[in-house]
Amino acid sequence: MQHDAHTGHEHTATHEGHHQNHADHAGHADHQNHAGHHAHHAGPGKASWSMAAKATLHCLTGCAIGEVLGMIIGTALGWGNMPTMILAIILAFFFGYALTLRGILAAGVDFKTAFKVALAADTLSIAVMELIDNGVIALWPGAMDAHLSESLFWIVLAISLAVAFVVTTPVNKWMIGRGKGHAVVHQYH
Repeated sequence: MQHDAHTGHEHTATHEGHHQNHADHAGHADHQNHAGHHAHHAGPGKASWSMAAKATLHCLTGCAIGEVLGMIIGTALGWGNMPTMILAIILAFFFGYALTLRGILAAGVDFKTAFKVALAADTLSIAVMELIDNGVIALWPGAMDAHLSESLFWIVLAISLAVAFVVTTPVNKWMIGRGKGHAVVHQYH
């Protein structure tokens, strides 16, 4: 009889444990949906071409602003091709980071954290974009010597930015798919 009573106690404890596990599991259902929501935005392997294209367009905007401004300043100061290109690249990075910083700071993040996130999110993307963009301009006959008032300058700039966009989008897709690049920024939106 003592043995039966002991078995009944174990059964009750097991039954209560089962209910506790079930309650814990129910709590995890929401957690899994929440985790799935974040995985949709930035989880490893979940990057869409649309997300990558938006991230690339974001970087392209900053790069284009910096490049054009660098060309205008370099030309206005009478600088040669190389110093003007260096200034344009520096400004491209500056404006690329600035656009990302603006969005992260608007989410209420402190500047130091926002700056680290912007560096992590944009450095490779901007570097690839600048390499392709400036490579096209440097290799295009006459483009380096074209002035801002010439259509050749603007046509080659547009083509170089388009090529940079096409090449950089898969890079961003790869980075976002691994939780890097602009995937880091998504947690602050």
